[in-house]
Amino acid sequence: MDLFEKLTSNMGPLALHADAAKGYYTFPKLEGEISPRMMFNGKERLTWSLNNYLGLANHPEVRKADADAAAAYGLAYPMGARMMSGNSSNHELLEEELSKFVQKEDTMLLNFGYQGVLSIIDAIVDRHDVIVYDAESHACIIDGVRLHQGKRFVYAHNDLENLEKQLGRATKLAEKTGGAILLITEGVFGMSGNQGDLKGIVALKKKYNFRIFVDDAHGFGTLGKTGAGAGEEQGVQDEIDLYFSTFAKSMASIGAFVSGDKKIIDYLRYNTRSQIFAKSLPMPLVIGALKRLELLRTKPEIKDNLWKVVDALQGGLRKEGFNIGTTKSCVTPVILNGTVEEALHLIHDLRENYMIFCSIVVYPVVPKGIIMLRLIPTAAHSLADVEETIIAFGAIKEKLANGEYQKHEVADLSLG
Repeated sequence: MDLFEKLTSNMGPLALHADAAKGYYTFPKLEGEISPRMMFNGKERLTWSLNNYLGLANHPEVRKADADAAAAYGLAYPMGARMMSGNSSNHELLEEELSKFVQKEDTMLLNFGYQGVLSIIDAIVDRHDVIVYDAESHACIIDGVRLHQGKRFVYAHNDLENLEKQLGRATKLAEKTGGAILLITEGVFGMSGNQGDLKGIVALKKKYNFRIFVDDAHGFGTLGKTGAGAGEEQGVQDEIDLYFSTFAKSMASIGAFVSGDKKIIDYLRYNTRSQIFAKSLPMPLVIGALKRLELLRTKPEIKDNLWKVVDALQGGLRKEGFNIGTTKSCVTPVILNGTVEEALHLIHDLRENYMIFCSIVVYPVVPKGIIMLRLIPTAAHSLADVEETIIAFGAIKEKLANGEYQKHEVADLSLG
């Protein structure tokens, strides 16, 4: 069979309705300035789908820093990989400032979050080592684990009893292979909003010999007294062996970093192939990240404003009887019962008649019969935005219960 014929004959579950959905349900185009209200399909919508937690994307100081750095350096400088010709004092300064912020000895910059996680896993384990990871880990962790040539054990999400069982299995295997154990989890799980039970995991170190790698993409900047993330929030930041985050969430930019003990970060600098053989992070992104980090550190009121919005949104939804799971972060999932078809009609109604844009998650990402509407509150939203959204959600909840979204005429999948 021809390879491409095989691929096009089965496009996968997410592409099943690509012809009808593209441009509206999948790959939608939000236009205009990044803000709580953006243009979609020719109309202004109240938008809850941007990972711009602290509202820094259009902060005037950030915009100026980005523009000044681009004017001064362009997007090419520095040219080459960090190890060869792509290093700079600003890259090193950003690493130093990040280390201070997340309370670690040293930090290494990464070009992208997804690629960074894969590369770190590849660099620190070999075929003799064993990986133990949470079942609800992000796709970048899953892909990194799949590339691992040794054994791996998955534990039920945040289930410490099951985790201990898997650590026991991993310990026996590692003793046979002469390898070590890496435990991977997240500070905040991006779909459910749950925090990883870092405190409980750290306590197991007294009984088992393993190292912890935490992906805290959604916790960095939003959790903890200083914004250092889920580890700080739970009082165990110093027990996290490798702390990772991306600039794509709270920092509203591109890039990522990993922090830990100096010797281990030095090891990663000389062994993380995706960084050794890739061009350095462009200077405007580095200087822009320094400005963003400065605002995180010096303007705690930004995070305070974020949590005013989060508490109002989550509290209001719970008060109206919505199931938002057990989120302990800014991520706000609204969980409803319904078919994929009902989900499409519902989201169309929400966008076209209530002028609210949020992300929709359906099977196979969530189980059949479940509709998840994922809201990302930001410091840029207002309490009026929250009130408008709760009223709209009350209306669609009633329509769903009354079976109105079973009627095909509710949603026209075309953009006409």
